[in-house]
Amino acid sequence: MLLIILLCVPFAASVLSWLVKKRTLVLESLAAGASTIELAAALSLAGSVAKSGPYSLTDSFSVDPLGAVVILILAIIGVVAAWYSAGYLRAEVEKSIIGFHRVRQYFVLLHLFIFAMFFAVATTSPTLMWIAIEATTLSTAFLISFYNNASATEAAWKYLLVNSVGLLLGFFGTLLFLSPAESAGLTDWNSLFAAAAGFDPFIAKIAFVFVFIGYGTKVGWVPMHTWRPDAYSKAPIPVVALFSGSLLSVAFLAVLRFKLIADASLGGDFSANMLIGFGLSSIVVAAFSMLGQKNYKRLLAYSSIKHAGIIALGFGFGGAAAGAALLHLIYHALAKSALFLSAGNIFLKYSSTKVENVRGVLSALPVTGVLFLAGFVAIIGLPPFGLFFTELSILAAGIQYHPAVSVIVLLALALGFIGFLRHAVAMMFGEREKRIAPGEAGVWTIVPIIILLAILAAASWYLPVSFRSLLESAVLAY
Repeated sequence: MLLIILLCVPFAASVLSWLVKKRTLVLESLAAGASTIELAAALSLAGSVAKSGPYSLTDSFSVDPLGAVVILILAIIGVVAAWYSAGYLRAEVEKSIIGFHRVRQYFVLLHLFIFAMFFAVATTSPTLMWIAIEATTLSTAFLISFYNNASATEAAWKYLLVNSVGLLLGFFGTLLFLSPAESAGLTDWNSLFAAAAGFDPFIAKIAFVFVFIGYGTKVGWVPMHTWRPDAYSKAPIPVVALFSGSLLSVAFLAVLRFKLIADASLGGDFSANMLIGFGLSSIVVAAFSMLGQKNYKRLLAYSSIKHAGIIALGFGFGGAAAGAALLHLIYHALAKSALFLSAGNIFLKYSSTKVENVRGVLSALPVTGVLFLAGFVAIIGLPPFGLFFTELSILAAGIQYHPAVSVIVLLALALGFIGFLRHAVAMMFGEREKRIAPGEAGVWTIVPIIILLAILAAASWYLPVSFRSLLESAVLAY
């Protein structure tokens, strides 16, 4: 029943949103109601999995502990994005930037995006998972081009082409994994894992490389990251929060599913080395890119690339680092979503994404400014937030077996910190232009950010016993 709710509610909300005629309040109510129901179902599902193990609907749909964690991330970011969207789009309508038809299109595609992500996590079929993740590409391409200007359209086409080619490679790798198994009917994760020891090692290596590159494009690892800064800088802010917090988690889940199959066939070194290599390159490139950024949404995009690299390192190092990496995935989703939503408030006030055009945020947007600074402290890995502890745990584990990698990562993190700090200080404390009148956009653009940061702060210091059990079960296989 819980999986039926998670799959049917967003799809139904999308259809109903399409049928709404000139009633923006109805669209907002549908989004708020559907996302709240999804969150309630996700919480119940996570509790059930923590208590009783995998939750199955049919042979084609089942949620294990790792899937339950990702679904919970999707639901939390989804409900916050839905509530924030109401205030954000109202402000855009008041400025005559968009009209009702654009608002309706936004909510229709938003629900489809969320539906596709829930479907990808819940299915036991690698093929259906690929189809669902490809569906996220199609729905979000239109959201990236939402404002229908030349730069947004260019970003949407770049996103569509890069991700479609990447996922095509991922599909080829999926077929290579499935080809020796299909004759025996082994087309779900459990049966593939059971048969993996008999796979040809050479074919398994090629298959995993294609899968890694394919789904790594969605994760945004360097060098498959090129779509990310452009897409993040042009899409509506709530969608970007879902990109960074939710879609990254779903794509990483896909990589980990195939990692399990590859490890059963090849041993753990091959996949670990790939995760470490791509993770390291992502951290280093992102750190240098953050130094010279002139667009604060692109700055946050490169920060997401850096953290995707940190998560990859954790799972590449394995052991205790893998557990820290899973926690890092959760903390990053909360912190980065809060930062992007805060950036959305800044954009509504200043009508610019250029760092040089944004000064005196603390005086123009006192609440948003404080929230942005809190998110900044969290995302760069300073206490008291959990990202400090997870980064420390990952590096502590890595220093034992990969000291050179850990030292390079430390230097890159310091470089990224300097770049981010320089821009954040200029935006927060610079002299505000007189034309920028102080005042927040509205309560619906503030409360969702507070909720995210409150959850992050609480989860940094205390996790319920049932959730800790769920995390331990989720990371046990990896």
